[in-house]
Amino acid sequence: MATEPKGATSPTGSALLSLEEPNSITRRFDFWDDRYEGRRLFSEALGTFFLVLVAVGAGMVNARFGGNAVPSGAQVVAPGLMVAAIILFMGAVSGAHLNPGVSIAFALRGNFPWKRVPFYIVAQLVGAILATMLLWALIGKHGAAGLTLPGHGISTTTAMVWELVLTVGLVSTILGTASGAQQVGPFAAIGVGSYIALAGLWGAPVSGASMNTARSLGPALVLNDWTSWWAYLVGPVAGAVIAVGIAFILRGRGGGLAGTQAAQGTLGTRWQPGPIGEPTAPPGRPPAPTAGDLGSNDAPPP
Repeated sequence: MATEPKGATSPTGSALLSLEEPNSITRRFDFWDDRYEGRRLFSEALGTFFLVLVAVGAGMVNARFGGNAVPSGAQVVAPGLMVAAIILFMGAVSGAHLNPGVSIAFALRGNFPWKRVPFYIVAQLVGAILATMLLWALIGKHGAAGLTLPGHGISTTTAMVWELVLTVGLVSTILGTASGAQQVGPFAAIGVGSYIALAGLWGAPVSGASMNTARSLGPALVLNDWTSWWAYLVGPVAGAVIAVGIAFILRGRGGGLAGTQAAQGTLGTRWQPGPIGEPTAPPGRPPAPTAGDLGSNDAPPP
């Protein structure tokens, strides 16, 4: 009696054997792999922590030291530079969403599983809250400093629409660079960071140019000041949804390999945690002998 081939005891195993394309099929399911979910959530919390540390810290530092300790231009450019840095140094772990609207947009595009969205949003809020608490502990609470608020004479409704428009551009930039067609290696981070900086330069006086619900509501929770809070919930989320519609018009349906890898990171699919490449000796120490360097009767040096 012929023995059953190994791997054919399950529907997936049978498909692997019948189609003779094991790699192409098995890689489809890596996207749903939960082995590294804790690492991804830590990455989201840490990245949002650094983003909010810069975005909220500038206003709190100015309030603490008075005057123009952090110039207005620097206040709006610094978050963009920080986002670019975060995408470059750990985007491959979690996708570096750092923003509930981005997580929702990736899920709507079919690039990110809905089951992970709530956990990503919680991690982002935790990072924002911890950053605000650290700033509060180090330099103190100074009124509304650090909050995202409408500009002088600007209504909450106007601020909400302003945030919506700015977020449409931000999420469109993110989805466009994630699609692969416009992406140039890791330098896709430049496009996203540049948009945040440019939008802030002209949009911050009106609404604060948050474009990020976690960045706005985290400090509001810590400082217990909910002025105009709903504008920074509705505006960014609605803007993200509209951006998904624009992406569909421009590029059709999502769910491609480039989009899913950009949305979830490549941890567990293209590389594993740990050193990259073969081990090598540190400077100043001769490399360890390999088996081919030793004779049959030789022993490695002590």
